[in-house]
Amino acid sequence: MALNPTDLFDIRSLLSEEERMIQDSVARFTDERVLPIIGDCFDQGRFPSELVPEIAAMGLFGSSLPEKYGCAGLNAVSYGLICQELERGDSGIRSFVSVQSSLCMYPIYAYGSEEQRQQYLPGMARGEIIGCFGLTEPHGGSDPGNMKTTAKRDGGDWIINGAKMWITNGSIADIAIVWAMTDEGIQGFIVPKGTKGFDTQVVHKKMSLRASVTSALFFDGVRVPDSQRLPNVKGLKGPLGCLSQARYGITWGPIGAAIASYTSALEYSKTRILFNRPIAATQAVQLKLADMARRITLAQLLSLQLGRLKDSGNLQHSQVSLAKWNNCRMALDISREARDILGGAGITTEHPPIRHALNLESVITYEGTETVHQLVIGREVTGINAF
Repeated sequence: MALNPTDLFDIRSLLSEEERMIQDSVARFTDERVLPIIGDCFDQGRFPSELVPEIAAMGLFGSSLPEKYGCAGLNAVSYGLICQELERGDSGIRSFVSVQSSLCMYPIYAYGSEEQRQQYLPGMARGEIIGCFGLTEPHGGSDPGNMKTTAKRDGGDWIINGAKMWITNGSIADIAIVWAMTDEGIQGFIVPKGTKGFDTQVVHKKMSLRASVTSALFFDGVRVPDSQRLPNVKGLKGPLGCLSQARYGITWGPIGAAIASYTSALEYSKTRILFNRPIAATQAVQLKLADMARRITLAQLLSLQLGRLKDSGNLQHSQVSLAKWNNCRMALDISREARDILGGAGITTEHPPIRHALNLESVITYEGTETVHQLVIGREVTGINAF
């Protein structure tokens, strides 16, 4: 029997029946609801907000969190498969779900009070409360310890001043998880939309993640009560813990983008006739397609093992860095090669590779740049910090 071109090692057989059902369900959603509109959304620079209720109804927000908060209580591998299938549609869709789940719902669950969990998580799971994550600042994001945003105590309140940049969902969010420097170290705050002194501004002229909302956040004397502070974490452990959750999902997402680009090039190569034969019959194109299949297979195995480690409680943050570095680079290279195979047709959003290539320029940068993750692995193998 011929092997599946997108699953040469039959990795699907390593999944549980529940994991396969979840993957199939999200794949159908991507095929039926995302792919028919996402090219136009990218062209128009529009986030398809009409999909949010459907995503919520499928239980994809905070899918790994407990059912007592209205979430699905799925395992880590299932969350990874969700990310893979959503990003097969578009990085912007996966980013929306990733931010809501890993960067906003997770810190409320992990670092918040029980009152905060009950107040926010059920509504966020239903898609009625949208969140954003305020960590990166205008001067840079790779050194979060050099944070300029501050929060000062004023009686029973906190006064927040500063700015955040490159914030997914920022201008459409109902709450922002904001990290600020305090006299006791970095702490997190839940800042509701409409709080006096809290403003947002949409980032325009993007050539990447055009079907996603990217914003700047501004805090000018923003007063929030202490009840809005996340009480159970202080220091960089808080935001870095959230980033590890999000980066885990990102190791899976680019596999979907790579598969979409690869299958587009594979199908095109069989129908594009040059010199009286399909270009798929040439050694040059076959070598490119074979290399794409090899790299996708390696990435699939990497993320699956990462998910199993996470589910067993044995995951190390440097392992996430290795997978994020490898899989983002893999997907970016494949989308570029796929665009090349498509020739002139590859520069339009009628075909997915150019859209994925542009999106992946952001994915390889956010949640830790490629260089940062390379240095994390360098530190792991040498024991020497080169940051």
